[in-house]
Amino acid sequence: MVRPMYRSRSLRRIWRRTPGGRTVIHYERRRRGVMRCGRCGAPLGGVPISEDERRWLPKTKKRPERMFGGVLCPRCLKEVLKEAVRKGLSL
Repeated sequence: MVRPMYRSRSLRRIWRRTPGGRTVIHYERRRRGVMRCGRCGAPLGGVPISEDERRWLPKTKKRPERMFGGVLCPRCLKEVLKEAVRKGLSL
């Protein structure tokens, strides 16, 4: 059975053929991509793209300072707010 630390899907599985002819699985961390909107999947603006930039920045610099900043793109936020106002909900 595989070790518990390798059961997580946060690790990518790569099948490799060894010189002896066996097929083995190598596990490696997934590369982080561009941050995307949680509703429509569009790339988010105002968010650093490269992992090196994001790693050392404070949390307030990693996403825009507005409602749902770093989660929804401006178009989706506008639609969500319109729906909420029309339904009479408070956010």
